[in-house]
Amino acid sequence: MFVVPGSIETRTGGYGYDRRIINGLRHDGWDVALHELDGSFPCPTPVARIGAERLFAGLPDGATVVVDGLAFGALPAEAEPHATRLRFVALVHHPLADETGLDRRVAVALAASERRALALARLIIVTSPATVRGLSRYGVDAERVVVVTPGTDRVPPSRGSDSSTLHVVCIATLTPRKGHEILLHALADLRGHPWRLTLVGSADRDLPTLERLRAAVTAGRLDDRVHFAGEAEGAALEAHYQAADLFVLATWHEGYGMVIAEALAHGLPVVSTRTGGIPDLVEPSGLSPAGLLVEPGDEPALRMALARILDDGALRRRLRNGALEARERLQTWDQAVGRMSQALQRVIG
Repeated sequence: MFVVPGSIETRTGGYGYDRRIINGLRHDGWDVALHELDGSFPCPTPVARIGAERLFAGLPDGATVVVDGLAFGALPAEAEPHATRLRFVALVHHPLADETGLDRRVAVALAASERRALALARLIIVTSPATVRGLSRYGVDAERVVVVTPGTDRVPPSRGSDSSTLHVVCIATLTPRKGHEILLHALADLRGHPWRLTLVGSADRDLPTLERLRAAVTAGRLDDRVHFAGEAEGAALEAHYQAADLFVLATWHEGYGMVIAEALAHGLPVVSTRTGGIPDLVEPSGLSPAGLLVEPGDEPALRMALARILDDGALRRRLRNGALEARERLQTWDQAVGRMSQALQRVIG
């Protein structure tokens, strides 16, 4: 059984990973049940806790239960009575306390809760080696951790805009962690350069963030440069990738960086931040870089990186070639599902 908080159809990288893995396992013959808890995690309501406890209590002895870390880290008290009879597997995209903008007391409480919950898991599956390092402070034995990085689809390389005005695309839900405000402030000082920006991502999850971003666009006199495209999937999402010349994500923190991998799968050069699995994707040791990375939150460095790419066509071509090379190294979803299958077999024994 897979247990996720909220709807499995939620359009984020973490839920996208869960969907692709579940569907892949079913395709390979696994009997996978799915249970959706309510969407209040990682700070569950009393009703959500009761629902989780009833779910765990109703499962038969020996059941393997893969719980998305957004929920599992918040449920140690509900999991503890069943930890000896159920095979809990924690699927951790990134530690809960690493979320951007948390009150310190909340972050401390989440870290303590997740430490307690992870101690109950037979196996911990993470989506990048960076998350393994992030869990080291939780006292997790490395032998209980398996890395199953996300896959990518085999898609045609981006055609680009075929214009002297560089089309920059950012695909990310409009939340504080994704760094949209920093990106807009950096671009506001580059109005003399030929660029336009498309922001693709749900604006419904954090309306205050949307209001701040629209205010930043107005204050930066960028209304004719920045387009809020909303959420997209399928052919509409592919069209955004195909029309892009450059992919940018000024994120504060990522576990892996699925959207970066997807950009590279399209052969797009990347400007992003050194966090999570992004450096391994964009600046692999000994291989051609596929983009420019800066430290999270470093607005001047981000502005400089963007200016370099906007001004230097030769640099853009080198990074494009690096991205085209990177796309050949990316794991497919079939490979990711195969590794997940091996990990679960290890738990089942």
